Amino acid sequence: MNFPISPASTVTLHLSLSLEDGTVAESTFADEPLTFTMGDGTLAEGLELGLYGLKAGATQRLVLEPGQAFGLHDPGKLHQLARTEFSGDLELEPGVIIGFDMPSGEELPGTIVSLSDETVLVDFNHPLAGRVVVFEVEIITVVPAQE
Repeated sequence: MNFPISPASTVTLHLSLSLEDGTVAESTFADEPLTFTMGDGTLAEGLELGLYGLKAGATQRLVLEPGQAFGLHDPGKLHQLARTEFSGDLELEPGVIIGFDMPSGEELPGTIVSLSDETVLVDFNHPLAGRVVVFEVEIITVVPAQE
């Protein structure tokens, strides 16, 4: 049977995330497809919403506003950190993304915005926050949630 995507379905798909100008941020089309369970946090909630009801074989192209995909850019997620907090062997330059270990044990990515002799400005927003995103998918399989 060809089941529609619903909450907790296991989905295998190819996806592409790009900016309006065509710059590809991420794509699986030339690689292995992605398999995940709806609601497990693999995809942003706004991206998942565009998948509900699709079945194997379906394709979808959505243009998502910032509030629908990765959220608006939050200035409160910009943090000035002392340069001494960074390992001396790290290449610090604007645009570099570094993983920061959180007390919970999770890793939070931060993008270096600017640096001075004493400080480093790090942006903890998602790199696509505040951007219009073009989300394209091709659904390969859908396994319904187990009762």
